[in-house]
Amino acid sequence: MDQNWDDLRLFLAVAREQSLSAAGKLLRLDPATLGRRMARLEKTLQTVLFVKSPQGYALTEAGSDLMQRATKAEQAMRAATAGVPVQSDRLSGQIRVGAPDGAANYLLPQVCAAIAAQNPDLDVQIIALPRVFNLSRREADMAIGVSAPTAGRLVVQKVTDYKLHLAAAEGYLSAHPQIASVADLQQHRMVGYIPDMIFDRELDYLADLGVNRVALASNSVSVQVRMIQQGGGIGIAHDFSLPATPGVRRILTEEVSLTRAFYLIRHADDRRNARLSAFADALAVGLRAETARLEALAAGQTAPKA
Repeated sequence: MDQNWDDLRLFLAVAREQSLSAAGKLLRLDPATLGRRMARLEKTLQTVLFVKSPQGYALTEAGSDLMQRATKAEQAMRAATAGVPVQSDRLSGQIRVGAPDGAANYLLPQVCAAIAAQNPDLDVQIIALPRVFNLSRREADMAIGVSAPTAGRLVVQKVTDYKLHLAAAEGYLSAHPQIASVADLQQHRMVGYIPDMIFDRELDYLADLGVNRVALASNSVSVQVRMIQQGGGIGIAHDFSLPATPGVRRILTEEVSLTRAFYLIRHADDRRNARLSAFADALAVGLRAETARLEALAAGQTAPKA
């Protein structure tokens, strides 16, 4: 790769953090200076690497391609510094990923299958549990979380935002009173989390809507979605779950639209592990692309290329 390594180092930080300010803190570099460096890199390569928005910097297809190549260069640099030979580009061995069951059911299977297809000697294990994982006890090599932990020796990277909306089965909607506003929800059965088993405050969706009773509840996202699909009632569903749930559609999308985020969480001691870092980068890129693809399908739009 003939690009200046320092430019690539800065690029990787912005790509992983999806924010000039967050990357700037890690690099101890002024965000404005970092922004100019990224603009210069795009000009040099004559391609757009990021989609810039108030929410941050998201990689374009060209940016994702450069990230993969830059990650390989980073691995080579680390190996050379450590005095060990550069390993094959392919990943091998076992990697265990912990995730809440929404991500584990609707996103990770296809993302991890794609990574495994490119790395035949790699074994990927997905632990789907509706709770926070303890990486210090090595329950997993890395975890997906819905909030950024503030305690412990951890490295936290925001992966992507995702959207949630109220949803109901077509059959339920046709058999029950019309829903024209949030106030109308009081006349309907609600599906959601078991209140005392909500493991992260980011998941307490219904309380903000003034819903006091959850008629059908589960600590599992996939069970909630199935309850909605079976006509059990109305609930908050991840947009990325709806393409896999025929007969269910979003409602009151203008009045109720929630945005949450997935974070990739790793133990600080693993930062210099080239194998885990390469997998983490591939996982983050895949999760961003698959979330965008499925959300576009849910919204009835043309899905971007995977």
